[in-house]
Amino acid sequence: MPEAVRRAIQERAAQAGFATLKSAAAQLSDAYREGRAFRLTSAERVTAYLVTRMPATYAANFTVLREVRSRLGERSISSVLDVGAGTGAASLAARHWFPDARITLMEREAAMLDAAREWLPDASAEMRNVTSMPALPPHDLVIAAYSLGEFDQAMAARLWEAARVACVVIEPGTPKGFAAVLAVRAEWLAAGAHIAAPCPAETPCPLAPPDWCHFAARVERTSVHRRLKDAALGYEDEKYSYIAMARQAVTPANQRVIRRPQHQPGLVILETCTARGVVTRRVSKRDRDAFRAARQAAWGDADIS
Repeated sequence: MPEAVRRAIQERAAQAGFATLKSAAAQLSDAYREGRAFRLTSAERVTAYLVTRMPATYAANFTVLREVRSRLGERSISSVLDVGAGTGAASLAARHWFPDARITLMEREAAMLDAAREWLPDASAEMRNVTSMPALPPHDLVIAAYSLGEFDQAMAARLWEAARVACVVIEPGTPKGFAAVLAVRAEWLAAGAHIAAPCPAETPCPLAPPDWCHFAARVERTSVHRRLKDAALGYEDEKYSYIAMARQAVTPANQRVIRRPQHQPGLVILETCTARGVVTRRVSKRDRDAFRAARQAAWGDADIS
């Protein structure tokens, strides 16, 4: 995240006190693991979220929106609507990749929106329960990141209707999260949308349960984050599923790495999703150029030569 945001979160954590944060972080972790609602209505809960979850959600948004910009171009987006914005992770990532865009955040929890206003003072931040709105205000790019599960079934259609250029949904990289993404994918395709990412084709997803499509963003943990989680590692991998769709047809990836590459002596094994379905590529050292590209490939990468 931007350094100024990191410092602001560290200051909030220091003011809250470790014991208070530890209790709030444990409650948040339990709720997230169990898939149940945990409203962030107090300063302590919001600070625990900022320390333990916002860096990860920012990393996922940053990676997804980088892909969106690569497919659409920076100039295509002049306004962004962040629905269920929370503490502004998606908007911060959008500010990086679309720096000139006008940003609007909508969030029902005042404590979370107050935090977002601190690092996005030039954005329009509205305390709104979007589920009660019959329609959302049109923007070029509409984002619902880690919020779709809080909405009713009609929200997917409202998100798409509000998107003048593109719409993005990001959910946890679990079977449940992917199922939600897959449902949105089908609904928007039926409405005439075009896939921008991650899929290489608009055909039915080739992955069958219990398999599911997800990616991972590596996040460096701060010292207080490690202490709150009693974690030994200095990093964590945030797993997420997503779909990005556009009004106009764009050039999608010709293939995408959907598993962490396997490295063996003189061999790299890549499992990729293509227009023909899932393909396992075994790239040998004998093919020097392809082997070099495969060694540098990462989970989620597209257009590997």
